[in-house]
Amino acid sequence: MFQTMSFAALIGTFRPGNPAPLYHQLQQLLRDAIQQKLLAAGDAIPPERELAIEYDISRITVRKAISGLVEEGLLTRRRGAGTFVARRLEKSFSRISSFSEDMLSRGRAPRSQWISRSSGAVTPEEAMVLGLSPGAAVFRFRRIRFADDVPMAYEQTTIAGGCLPSLDAVEDSLYEALARVGCRPVRALQRLRAVPFRSEHARMLEVDSGHAGLLIERHGFLRDGRAVEFTQSFYRGDAYDFVAELGDI
Repeated sequence: MFQTMSFAALIGTFRPGNPAPLYHQLQQLLRDAIQQKLLAAGDAIPPERELAIEYDISRITVRKAISGLVEEGLLTRRRGAGTFVARRLEKSFSRISSFSEDMLSRGRAPRSQWISRSSGAVTPEEAMVLGLSPGAAVFRFRRIRFADDVPMAYEQTTIAGGCLPSLDAVEDSLYEALARVGCRPVRALQRLRAVPFRSEHARMLEVDSGHAGLLIERHGFLRDGRAVEFTQSFYRGDAYDFVAELGDI
């Protein structure tokens, strides 16, 4: 996009006499360009050095401007690749759906990178949330979830042992595997809270340590009331919006 014109020619230049700090002015130019669709989701932002030269400002000023827009969720940094206009997604809290179903419904290509798959005896925490007896069997799944090859979430799930025939029953979609044996959740309780990513999760999702994230804890239940699923999903805060439809009671 930027090969035939300068970046400043595309998004504009500083207004003479503007008393606002230079980092704020650059932020506003970028923000306006995104809102006006001059910059589309997935577009790359020039490196700090190039922006500093083009706007005749310091790299520290550029870095401050970019960091502010990353915190707003308008830009996202990909380690080793650069800075891009964020592709934000909406996830509804009004229906139970899998990550794969959410991505496909939005025209995105989902995939998973498995971190681990294991079985064993339930831990005290898992026993409490799943209503299982001490020593009961469970299956555990850890994976990174991608949309169009961009890491979006780290997910860790525990499934009650009686709800899957084996670890190998799960291929790409956990919910599809549960559905095949009649154990897909029909009701769920979800809790959402903001968290800073620890270094391990940040590395998996290609963001900086301390990056703002969203943790969703889901407790899924069968029609007879038995708990089947306990999932903790760590979503990138710069890529997701969570929405819920409300109505009068």
